[in-house]
Amino acid sequence: MSYAAYKMMHWPTGIENCASGFVTNCRADFTPQIPLNQTDDLESDWPSRRGIGPVPNLVVTAANVLELYVVRVQEEGSREARTSTDVKRGGIMDGVSAVSLELVCSYRLHGNVESMAVLSIGGGDGSRRRDSIILAFQDAKISVLEFDDSIHGLRTTSMHCFEGPEWLHLKRGRESFARGPLVKADPQGRCSGVLVYGLQMIMLKAAQAGSGFVGEDDAFGSGAAVSARVESSYIINLRDLDMKHIKDFIFVHGYIEPVMVVLHERELTWAGRVSWKHHTCMISALSISTTLKQHPLIWSAANLPHDAYKLLAVPSPIGGVLVISANMIHYHSQSASCALALNSYAVSFDNSQELPRSSFNVELDAANATWLLNDVALLSTKTGELLLLTLVYDGRVVQRLDLSKSKASVLTSGITTIGNSLFFLGSRLGDSLLVQFSIGSGASALPSGLKEEVGDIEGDVPLAKRMRRSSSDALQDTVGSEELSLYGSAPNNSESAQKTFLFAVRDSLTNVGPLKDFSYGLRINADANATGIAKQSNYELVCCSGHGKNGSLCVLRQSIRPEMITEVELTGCKGIWTVYHKSTRGHNADSSKIVADDDEYHAYLIISLEARTMVLETADLLTEVTESVDYYVQGRTIAAGNLFGRRRVIQVFERGARILDGSFMTQELSIPSPNSETSSGSDNSTVMSVFIADPYVLLRMTDGSILLLVGDPATCTVSINSPTAFEGSKKLVSACSLYHDKGPEPWLRKASSDAWLSTGIGESIDSADGGPHDQGDIYCVICYANGALEIFDVPNFNCVFSVEKFASGRTHLVDAYSQESSEDSEKPINKSSEELAGQGRKENIHNLKVVELAMQRWPGNHSRPFLFGILTDGTILCYHAFLFEGPENASKIEGSASGQNSAGLSNVSASRLRNLRFIRVSLDAYTREETSNGTLSQRITIFKNISGYQGFFLSGLRPAWFMVFRQRLRIHPQICDGSIVAFTVLHNVNCNHGFIYVTSQGILKICQMPSTSNYDNYWPVQKIPLRGTPHQVTYFAERNLYPLIVSVPVHKPVNQVLSSLVDQEVGHQMDNHNLSSDELHRTYTVDEFEVRIMEPEKSGGPWETKATIPMQSSENALTVRVVTLFNTTTKENETLLAIGTAYVQGEDVAARGRVLLYSIGRSTDNNQNLVSEVYSKELKGAISALASLQGHLLIASGPKIILHIWTGSELNGIAFYDAPPLYVVSLNIVKNFILLGDVHKSIYFLSWKEQGAQLSLLAKDFGSLDCFATEFLIDGSTLSLMVSDEQKNIQIFYYAPKMSESWKGQKLLSRAEFHVGAHVTKFLRLQMLSTSGRTGATAGSDKTNRFALLFGTLDGSIGCIAPLEELTFRRLQSLQKKLVDAVPHVAGLNPRSFRHFRSNGKAHRPGPDSIVDCELLCHYEMLPLEEQLEIAHQIGTTRSQILSNLNDLTLGTSFL
Repeated sequence: MSYAAYKMMHWPTGIENCASGFVTNCRADFTPQIPLNQTDDLESDWPSRRGIGPVPNLVVTAANVLELYVVRVQEEGSREARTSTDVKRGGIMDGVSAVSLELVCSYRLHGNVESMAVLSIGGGDGSRRRDSIILAFQDAKISVLEFDDSIHGLRTTSMHCFEGPEWLHLKRGRESFARGPLVKADPQGRCSGVLVYGLQMIMLKAAQAGSGFVGEDDAFGSGAAVSARVESSYIINLRDLDMKHIKDFIFVHGYIEPVMVVLHERELTWAGRVSWKHHTCMISALSISTTLKQHPLIWSAANLPHDAYKLLAVPSPIGGVLVISANMIHYHSQSASCALALNSYAVSFDNSQELPRSSFNVELDAANATWLLNDVALLSTKTGELLLLTLVYDGRVVQRLDLSKSKASVLTSGITTIGNSLFFLGSRLGDSLLVQFSIGSGASALPSGLKEEVGDIEGDVPLAKRMRRSSSDALQDTVGSEELSLYGSAPNNSESAQKTFLFAVRDSLTNVGPLKDFSYGLRINADANATGIAKQSNYELVCCSGHGKNGSLCVLRQSIRPEMITEVELTGCKGIWTVYHKSTRGHNADSSKIVADDDEYHAYLIISLEARTMVLETADLLTEVTESVDYYVQGRTIAAGNLFGRRRVIQVFERGARILDGSFMTQELSIPSPNSETSSGSDNSTVMSVFIADPYVLLRMTDGSILLLVGDPATCTVSINSPTAFEGSKKLVSACSLYHDKGPEPWLRKASSDAWLSTGIGESIDSADGGPHDQGDIYCVICYANGALEIFDVPNFNCVFSVEKFASGRTHLVDAYSQESSEDSEKPINKSSEELAGQGRKENIHNLKVVELAMQRWPGNHSRPFLFGILTDGTILCYHAFLFEGPENASKIEGSASGQNSAGLSNVSASRLRNLRFIRVSLDAYTREETSNGTLSQRITIFKNISGYQGFFLSGLRPAWFMVFRQRLRIHPQICDGSIVAFTVLHNVNCNHGFIYVTSQGILKICQMPSTSNYDNYWPVQKIPLRGTPHQVTYFAERNLYPLIVSVPVHKPVNQVLSSLVDQEVGHQMDNHNLSSDELHRTYTVDEFEVRIMEPEKSGGPWETKATIPMQSSENALTVRVVTLFNTTTKENETLLAIGTAYVQGEDVAARGRVLLYSIGRSTDNNQNLVSEVYSKELKGAISALASLQGHLLIASGPKIILHIWTGSELNGIAFYDAPPLYVVSLNIVKNFILLGDVHKSIYFLSWKEQGAQLSLLAKDFGSLDCFATEFLIDGSTLSLMVSDEQKNIQIFYYAPKMSESWKGQKLLSRAEFHVGAHVTKFLRLQMLSTSGRTGATAGSDKTNRFALLFGTLDGSIGCIAPLEELTFRRLQSLQKKLVDAVPHVAGLNPRSFRHFRSNGKAHRPGPDSIVDCELLCHYEMLPLEEQLEIAHQIGTTRSQILSNLNDLTLGTSFL
């Protein structure tokens, strides 16, 4: 294994930063739904009709993934709400029936986002300006991004880098820093600050409106929005201001100049000194003048608790800052201050005055906070409780702070408020939630009916009860008797203290991280006979993820395995279709029937074989009715579908078509030869492919021409119409499709220049009868053999959109007649035609054409159409449409178009879709397959409802599901049946919203989607909540059980905890005389461990806990493994469950641990004796790792490793090795070789010799390394050692005693190193799949004994390291070097610097660069074809060679 590839397969999902801002549209774009009269009696109106107001975007980051969402609010009573029948999550609150997140854009960056802020522009709701996103990256890199409408994505506007040799002095000689850069923005958008290297403050000065940028003013004139920009940056050295240890900083509200408050510690304290020296922090407020670069101190406050860690700026009109510490909350402003003690550990500075205390005890370390109102903050604690902090404000000063409990939620990593009635809880440890809140002032103001309704929608009664209680009981407690007098005098006090909040969860984002451990087991519905790649879908990953109450088992599968209802053999199938038939349907059915369309059952299944057609009735049973119907059954069918609102069926065969009403034919057409005068070659022109969009049918003939069948809904008949636009044209059509722009508001109408007209029309139609407005418009999308694409309207065939060279796969498609693109896109086309000719000889590029097209807009309020094209080499081009109104006027375009072409065009250009653009979407999880010329069956089947999901199915050699969630494509392969030749949906009595497909082996299967998985994730995932933290899981194959370690936090009295810390052997009595009696009865939280044995449910339902093995008190289970031991008495192998534990009793007690062996019974009927303990033994030191080595048990206990033999009744040590490791993190075994990773001392490579019974050290790594996970990597006959560390790197070592630099074999040599950017917690060795079945692979190149390592990380990502041939590696490495410069990287990050080994200041000798980064290589496919050829030419290879290497890598690692 000299060379490897690093490939991500599941990207990070644990959200670390979240923020909200008006990034994609400005505040002025939101018109108020209800024109409110701004009068004084608004207050008296009951509060539930609070308008939602402008809703900003949500920006989230997970490790190196940046995603921008738009929040879609569905008002109750709006048109969308009426059409959707299903009850949305969370019920109706404040006149809103549903809120959902919709993806705008998602980027994978070459660097992890350390912190993020939104630079907003001040100004009211009418502001035309937009916000920008500021990202800070490791060490000191800052990028500012804004949303650009013309490319529908983020664009970098400025970059600020303060690292490298010229900025070394900023580090002040230090090498490692506790945290990365921290960025905060001024609330009014005048500047922003970034704290780097712990001491240096970088000030980013924002550009003021209308200054500095050329052409900004005309942008304002044309109504385009301008985003906030950063003009310049400079450094403030905070050490010069006598600030040493900076904990946090923030910009406060309400000053004319930006004011930054810094929380810093004057001199440090430590644990043994805290009782004397405890108020060491202070805050200093600096007034920042960005023009003069001055920062005078305007006020400060000292004597804050030593554990203060967070500042929160109080919004206007109150102003000031909240300082949050573990046991207290302080409020400080320039004029006033107050504090609130949260528990009994809070002490005042001089222990003299009594502090105001909250009514309940809570610890606020590691809390996150945001503002719901300008005097109410929402705090999320480390246990996931939500607290409401109210500032009681009398108009001049803040008098006191009130804290009240609210509901419990997920453990958060960040909270942000979105607009005035939503907030988002971002989480690394559980699913992130979007929550709507509503305010009632006091219990009386809320009508009781609403209150009931909000509580009971999700059956979430405890929440409603708790909310109802919080208005009376909880607040009664907080108001002490001495403050009651305030209520009579100042009514606004009582009002602010009495606010009640109602919450409704509206949406959630799935998270599978942090993956602490996983095991690889068989799925329930595994197929024992599967071979090759199909065998991979028998397996699943069972992962330990989450923490505390968000702990869960995540079951991840890369591919979908449908639930089969029935299967039959059927050979020679070419295609299958299901059609509806309803005889009673009227001409325009009333709207109640339209809603029920979705549930209508299919009537017939049409199966096309090679030389005949079968027709089956899809009633209760599938019965063949081929003989008794008027369908054309003598030859094969090209397509079948419904016309005229499902009242007729059309069946198209090679030379004709039939219209049927049920089983009776009403009309037959024979397709004429298109041009009869040149009868020589055209007689044999038959129908090749068919597209149906009611009431039109588009036929593509074998000679490259197209025909349109036009239906007349009144008579239900069809006539043939040859489009005039194509009469004399010699251009051959290579692919075509019809697009039906359905829905109440046809989407494409908005793209034409007279967009204001179309919206008016839509409204008027809608108000009429409610029936016909669903029809929408129909367009025809055509791709020619030369690669150009045109969109026509049907039936007039006016060209409304055209693109040159669609097949080359540009990033953006713009109408060729709109002016601005004619400048951009002409240049590359002219340039590339000569080059293409030169390289076309080397590669057969000229036959690269589009063989299949599809355009579809799935139902949804704001959905935009997707456009798909499949090329001959198997590339799938996917484009997403968006609207962009260019700044130029219509007259300019018409003039230029008519000037370029002919005067006749000027009238055409008015109806063109001038504002329509397409952006290319990258597709990750599909494998390419070349289409041979013989089989041109359609591969894309669009579905609108298969078990409630929508998208399309891609048939072929490697079938895949493309599902649409939140306007994002999720691709899930289906490899369990090999190649699939035909697919269709089926909805009848026995198969509810299911599907039928036919495999190439000739088996027809009727299936349904597995319902337990969640498909809105990179891989389908099923989460099983555990209500505790899972630590380690292993797989017991014989019974298909998963033993796992779970810890649950338990509250215990302090005296009970203290008594467990006594050392049993010494027998000292704990002296509690320095603790008072009430302190002894306080509770303390301890983790209690147990080993649960879980069994997957047969039906795919919830998993069952079959047995539980509890640990003793203060005993932690550290490792659980299924081991095979050789019983020396019976001379047989036994499979046992081994558990290693440690007693955690504080630093005064010597460490001990136990090793436990359990046998798992065979009997399935009674669960009592499923597990039985066969042996337990106490050893010195914690038992942190176990493994079975050739039938013996290897135990890492404290600083030594001991090998035991198993006699059947006890373990006897036979060999040991006293390595100097401190604590063994992981043990791996191959044959008689042992690899162990230590928590600080890197890795050791040992061997076991049977005859001398000795463990001997072969070699070790002499550097210091904090290991996370280790594993052997096997490539043919070479053995390499893989290790991941705490700095998020991986290294590959090898043992070479013959090499001189290995110090006679004592030292392991480095083979490769790489920065993953995430903590890798587990490696799993899996055999790579053979790709030699493909043509072009040389026979000897495919090593059979080649393994890849699958790994999981704490960010929720999964990837693999796969060995490569040297030739492939050199080719991909030279491609990688080219791509560093050829691809525009998001946020300006350099992929090479991201992948450098991070040593965090420790001495490290750089290793070889022998790993290629597929995260960078995957950009190659997204380049336009001309650039792909050019780059391949420069590195001396061909495009097809590179793509086949990348494809082989994908196939070889398509596990699960």
